[in-house]
Amino acid sequence: MNQEELELKTPEYVSLNFQTAGVGSRAAAYLIDQLILYIMDIMIIMVTVFTNLGMFKLSNINDHGLAIAIMIIVLFIINGGYFFALEFFFGGRTIGKKLLGIRVIQENGHSVTLLSSFIRNLLRIIDALPICYLLGIFLIFFHPRHKRLCDLAAGTIVVHERKAKRKKKLSPIDKEIQLRGISKSDLTVGEWELRSFQEKDWQLIKTYAGRLLSLSSTERSQLTKQIAGILLPKIGFDPAGKTELELENTLLALYVILKEEWEFEI
Repeated sequence: MNQEELELKTPEYVSLNFQTAGVGSRAAAYLIDQLILYIMDIMIIMVTVFTNLGMFKLSNINDHGLAIAIMIIVLFIINGGYFFALEFFFGGRTIGKKLLGIRVIQENGHSVTLLSSFIRNLLRIIDALPICYLLGIFLIFFHPRHKRLCDLAAGTIVVHERKAKRKKKLSPIDKEIQLRGISKSDLTVGEWELRSFQEKDWQLIKTYAGRLLSLSSTERSQLTKQIAGILLPKIGFDPAGKTELELENTLLALYVILKEEWEFEI
């Protein structure tokens, strides 16, 4: 089935356009993830076997049984938590999804939540029935938004990553950022901190960056301090005692980071 364009409305009434991910890309991503899990499983099993047979050989059958029980628990946690953990902590992307350029998002366009990620992956067992994800493949193929049962229950959808817009000409603020030598590497923003920024935060710093060069020095100073007081505490940065130039550069570095996350096109 061909990729279909999907328009989502965020709670902030912003329209976002996506292309839904079909059977092919999702199956390929799943196979990559399963290959990674198989390799991890084999490594854990080999470590357990060689630990028992090598220099750390256990003394009795009860100890051997304990080692096997621990191995089974570790395998269960890894295989059961792989998709849940990666999709929640890494913006809806497992390693396979990232390589294929797809991700899981909420139906409102926001990042997947802890609860929706848990529900989605808990119901993965049902989607796998009766064999080889036959039910899941059937639903993806025939559902208008390519949803599996787990997506329907969790309120999620799998879409293709959107590419950042590439403008032929740099805007004045982009030229200023380039002139100052500012890049996203100048500011460390963790995944948890990045997830705390909402559409309204992006619009705020986007407006700030767009107006910065046209303001008088007094207005510029006031606006910089105001925006810094609102946004920088979200990344653990204390604006107190910083010079105006330091605050400007920090805000512009944050603008570069959020621009990559929020300003997209199909």
